[in-house]
Amino acid sequence: MAPDEKVAWTGGPSQLSNLGLYVLCTLLCWLIVPVFVALWRWLQTRCTVYELTDQRLIFKRGVLNKTTDDLELYRVRDSRFQQSLFERLFGLGEVTVYTTDETTPVIRLRYIRDAASVRETLRTLVEARRDAKRVRYLDAEGTLGA
Repeated sequence: MAPDEKVAWTGGPSQLSNLGLYVLCTLLCWLIVPVFVALWRWLQTRCTVYELTDQRLIFKRGVLNKTTDDLELYRVRDSRFQQSLFERLFGLGEVTVYTTDETTPVIRLRYIRDAASVRETLRTLVEARRDAKRVRYLDAEGTLGA
């Protein structure tokens, strides 16, 4: 991370995203293998970290092999917040980020705490970063002469 970069939010997916798998593995625990499946999924979820700075969105994931992806905030085109009834019960939600980045055109931050607030923070930081870099997004999806 750059020395002048400030972290605005850090989080990761909730273990509640694996609830169905955990219930199934508990019912089949006498087979032994489901215990290892549940443990592996727990580790994968635990080792997934999202970090939002004033310059980029960073994704870190991996148990044995680590992968880190960055998304420059000025590349964010749009975002969406959604929350199922189950997520609302536990204060979780999903933020979907649409980007102009070719490798990751859509990014989903699933089962995160206080997702609506994270989306607003993201939106504010994206606008600030675009202003700082003097970048504007041009929506050219419409037809000419319409």
